[in-house]
Amino acid sequence: MKNRLHLTWVSLLLLLALLVWGTAPVPAQRLLAWQSKVDTWVAETAASGETEFIVYLSEQADLSGAAALTTKQEKGAYVYQQLVETAQRTQGPLVTDLQAQGLEYRSYWIANMVWARGDLQAVQRLAERSDVAHLYANPTVRLQEPAETSSPADSAPETLEWNITQVNADDVWALGYNGQGAVVGGQDTGYDWDHPALINQYRGWNGSTADHNYNWHDAIHANNHNSNCGFNSPVPCDDNNHGTHTMGTIVGDDGAVNQIGMAPGARWIGCRNMEEGAGTPATYMECYQWFVAPTDLSNASPRPDLAPDVINNSWACPPDEGCTDPTVLLTVVENVRAAGILTAHSAGNSGFLGCSTVEDPAAIYDASFTVGATDNSDNIASFSSRGPVTVDGSNRLKPDISAPGVGVRSSVPGTGYSSFSGTSMAAPHVAGLVALLISADPSLAGQVDQLEVIISQSALPRTTSQTCGGVPGTQIPNNTYGWGRMDALAALRSVLYFVYFPVSTFP
Repeated sequence: MKNRLHLTWVSLLLLLALLVWGTAPVPAQRLLAWQSKVDTWVAETAASGETEFIVYLSEQADLSGAAALTTKQEKGAYVYQQLVETAQRTQGPLVTDLQAQGLEYRSYWIANMVWARGDLQAVQRLAERSDVAHLYANPTVRLQEPAETSSPADSAPETLEWNITQVNADDVWALGYNGQGAVVGGQDTGYDWDHPALINQYRGWNGSTADHNYNWHDAIHANNHNSNCGFNSPVPCDDNNHGTHTMGTIVGDDGAVNQIGMAPGARWIGCRNMEEGAGTPATYMECYQWFVAPTDLSNASPRPDLAPDVINNSWACPPDEGCTDPTVLLTVVENVRAAGILTAHSAGNSGFLGCSTVEDPAAIYDASFTVGATDNSDNIASFSSRGPVTVDGSNRLKPDISAPGVGVRSSVPGTGYSSFSGTSMAAPHVAGLVALLISADPSLAGQVDQLEVIISQSALPRTTSQTCGGVPGTQIPNNTYGWGRMDALAALRSVLYFVYFPVSTFP
């Protein structure tokens, strides 16, 4: 039956090709060759008109030299130079072809790729090029909304929120480390930059005036959903509560009774990758690129020296929205990591379906530090996605770590606060912890492997009766909690007393 369905699909494509190009026969072997380089979603949508897609070139930058570099500044400059050189050297012929076809396109260097829009004829022509490796889908992806939203009564301040004390962040502050000297990035639905809990931590605010150059980027280039932020916004803006809430958990503090953030001494920068909760692989990629080398508001004069130490990613790109190839963001995330930037990523909110529900980019990648959600009793949330990762055949253990994600109170646009639940709320705790550790030991900036090992090996071990992927829940790590619930004080102690765990022992 599988072979028969495959032949039917090929026959349909042959018929479409004949309709598009006339009666000249197209050899089946030739059709199969280009079809194998095209995502099914691209072929299906292009068959009925213009569609958008991401063209990955065959040659990708060799970043292996970054591992031998010592500092984050060195890693960032090297990775940026290698990526840009590869893109500039190889994209010319492809761009000429796109221009000759009159196609809309946008070049990127975070991976050697070009976003484009075209019909089935353009898709085939591009896929037949020897310098093209693959055409990936670029559908609009809806944000996985928080699993629960509290009632207004739950938004009353507690001064120090339970989740902050649960992970002992306040004990780290007492020792003099609150994130000072560290920079955190967030790509999300945008940010209400002048919220009372966020304004003083925003890198673009000096206490009296704002400068959004190098501190803010909007990857939304068309207002498809009538967003109140419009598009290409020159000022940080959030058209959904989500982004402002996640940033509040990282750095939020209004200087009064709302101490909601892990690292209130850190500075933050942001990129909008979704319009009213809807993004695409290209918008996620564009934000990753901007973080590696932030630009001014005209998208010029990139500065890799202004890159953040960590990026929070509370979003997912699910296959049921068209992200049918799980590798679509892999090269991008690996390149960001090579630049010395840790990427914290929410595990997903499908845990109620059981094991192997960590299944969406970019949470599935080894290069992402993936975070599950726990409650105030350190029990895993029912919605928190479990490993192992099977969608890419890796059987990789995930999540890597867990953090509070049930009833987390944080900032929302305006001047308010609300409590949300989801792994989107858990990942920002890890981003904030990275800032705390770097404030204690600035030499940890850029040392992604070491930071992940410190956080993992110092976690509070958590076990369960659930067995996923043949890994007993009584084993540490497991596919429910990862290494356990993160502990900021224990992680700091390992830094202060130089109890660094060998990276080679970390699976």
